[in-house]
Amino acid sequence: MGKPLWHILFVTGIGLLFTVVVFLLFYPVPSPPESEMRDAREALSRARKNEAETYSGDAYRDAIACYDSAMLYWRSENRKFIYKRDYSRVIAFAELSSQRALYSSETSLNTSVNLKINLELELRELDILIEKLRNGFREYPLTAGLRDNISKGKMAAVEARLAFNEKKYLPASEAASRSRSLLSASSDHANSIMLNWFRSYALWEKWIDSTLTASRENNEYSIIVDKFARKFFVYLDGEKICEFTAELGENWIGDKRRRGDKATPEGMYRIVRIIEGDSTSYYKALLLDYPNPEDTLRFSREIEKGTLSRRDSPGDNIQIHGGGGRGADWTSGCIALKDREMDSILKFVREGTPVTIVGSMHKLKYVISK
Repeated sequence: MGKPLWHILFVTGIGLLFTVVVFLLFYPVPSPPESEMRDAREALSRARKNEAETYSGDAYRDAIACYDSAMLYWRSENRKFIYKRDYSRVIAFAELSSQRALYSSETSLNTSVNLKINLELELRELDILIEKLRNGFREYPLTAGLRDNISKGKMAAVEARLAFNEKKYLPASEAASRSRSLLSASSDHANSIMLNWFRSYALWEKWIDSTLTASRENNEYSIIVDKFARKFFVYLDGEKICEFTAELGENWIGDKRRRGDKATPEGMYRIVRIIEGDSTSYYKALLLDYPNPEDTLRFSREIEKGTLSRRDSPGDNIQIHGGGGRGADWTSGCIALKDREMDSILKFVREGTPVTIVGSMHKLKYVISK
């Protein structure tokens, strides 16, 4: 007689229970990758502190992406039955995240150190360039655009210095680069104008020599105005007897081309009238014979070439007058002296006294180097 059914079921159940117990006791449960994820988080934290996002952005972003992938796979595995979970991909992405984070951290440190060193040099060079611009173009009649660009360049240099002091090296580098670009371009443009102007130096030398020779031979007074030096010299018998500071037209570099350009002309002139009293707004004045024949010929050639309009005129009424002493170039093209200096000059000059106006009595010694 066989065993009853209940007995068979009981024995079978006991066997299954035993099998389950043995399975639970001896089959390994997959361990969550907590240590790998912790290592990845710590590596990312160090990278953030070392500003890896700024100085090693690609590697840092790779590390973040790998960590996110590890988290995604972890959550996916946790939704499975415990014995079916496989954390191998989680561990692989976590370890890759740690590696990329460590790499970005080290790269960031090296980059920031090198950037700091280069910035220190760049900022020193910018300081030198700004000082050269300040000294070289202190009284240079820069255009409004050039002055604006130089101001912007100086402001960018200040911005770079502030960012550098706050250890924000990348913004500091960008500001320094912007400053360098603005200041260098402005310097190059101003130098170009200066060098082009001084191409007339040989002609100026001839005018000076002719004026002083005539002064010696004729035993007469003569005047030479050095625009670059802002000097007004009085000579007798070819020897200098006095000098004054001259204030010129607002746009004094280069020869006068047309009415309204506010440039002081260059050439060999003579005094044609002495003006005093109510006839002048500037105390006393000496009217020059501008435009002379050379000025008129030059003006006509510019009209023919189309560099000036036929509506333009060469201008006139260029004077040496009082009202000076303002410490700036402010006239519309005339030469201004202090009132008391006009009194001194009137002791020497007369109608017909030569007045030679040159760009400079000396060769250009320097340009602004970068």
